[in-house]
Amino acid sequence: MNDFNDDLFGDGADSIDDDVSTGGFGEALARCAREVADFVDGEGWGQRPQLFALVPTSVLAAAEPALLEELTDGSALTPIQQHNLPEDITGGSRALDEFLATTSWPEGVVGCALVQEIVILPPAAETDLDDALIPLLADRDAADDAARHAAHSHPDRKDGRLIAAVVKDGPSLTLLQMQPEGDEDPFAPIELLLYDNLAPGIVHALYTTFDVVDDD
Repeated sequence: MNDFNDDLFGDGADSIDDDVSTGGFGEALARCAREVADFVDGEGWGQRPQLFALVPTSVLAAAEPALLEELTDGSALTPIQQHNLPEDITGGSRALDEFLATTSWPEGVVGCALVQEIVILPPAAETDLDDALIPLLADRDAADDAARHAAHSHPDRKDGRLIAAVVKDGPSLTLLQMQPEGDEDPFAPIELLLYDNLAPGIVHALYTTFDVVDDD
């Protein structure tokens, strides 16, 4: 569950195709984020969070020559889906935070991307959440469950998909895809919205996965 600001309910966003500042892996990161978003969107909505390792395409091609033809699209980074997320992990959950806190990467992985479905609430909904949480603040699990229930049942909720990607010691990019509503064409090309300082906690958590030493 994520509670963002009014910009998510207005016109405060740019499309990723409009203007993404680049530098170093910046352009490759934006391209990877788009590729990851298209891949996940192809499986529809109602999915669990998914994690991707970002590997330099040149390194991957050297390690797997058989994939060379598939990797010649000009991108400097290639996303590789990870399949080790526990089944109890859901978008915005404590279980996801705990999983990221113990995640590490082998040599050769220079970045990662996380995709999760979220509930978006306007700031006015904070009062409703406070009313649900105050009696339960002494029990973190109960408070988290109450907040998630209040968010999912709120009449002004919006559903979306958050795509966060980082490069170790490099740039980050966080995008939002809104779930189509009502008469919107569910098969139309997806639109990824770009906001300033979107989900900084998640970005920080992804960066810290590169601080964990992999013993293997």
